[in-house]
Amino acid sequence: MIRKRITTLFFTLTLLGIATAASARMVAVNADMINMRSGPGSNFKVVWELGRGYPLKVIGTQGQWYRVVDFENDKGWVYKKLVDRSSHFVVKNKVINIRSGAGTRYKIIRQAKRGVVLKTLQHKAGWAKVRHEEENIEGWVKRDLLWGW
Repeated sequence: MIRKRITTLFFTLTLLGIATAASARMVAVNADMINMRSGPGSNFKVVWELGRGYPLKVIGTQGQWYRVVDFENDKGWVYKKLVDRSSHFVVKNKVINIRSGAGTRYKIIRQAKRGVVLKTLQHKAGWAKVRHEEENIEGWVKRDLLWGW
């Protein structure tokens, strides 16, 4: 009897973990500026303003709202229609090098500071080809210096 309850509990917790992992997906802001709010509705307090392309991880939903977390572990709510599945990164280190190729032997063509949003173009062996859309610069960055997808 106890063994059956433990097996059932384990199975239930496993399914819950799978469902939670499946719901955790990445989105990016698809408007020039949106509000991240303290709750799921426009009547809740604005906690952050987020610009185009800013990546977020969806950790829950309620109606037409996503509960999200950003690269600094700030949590809030965004309206579903203001985000999409476009692929973007945000710089998580103080300063990073953007290079002409996927490797440290390639020339540094620019640097980017913490919080800068970069459009994801390609992935290659631990590196990401990105575009800084405001400055129209493309290059490669070591993947572990970025947050997003």
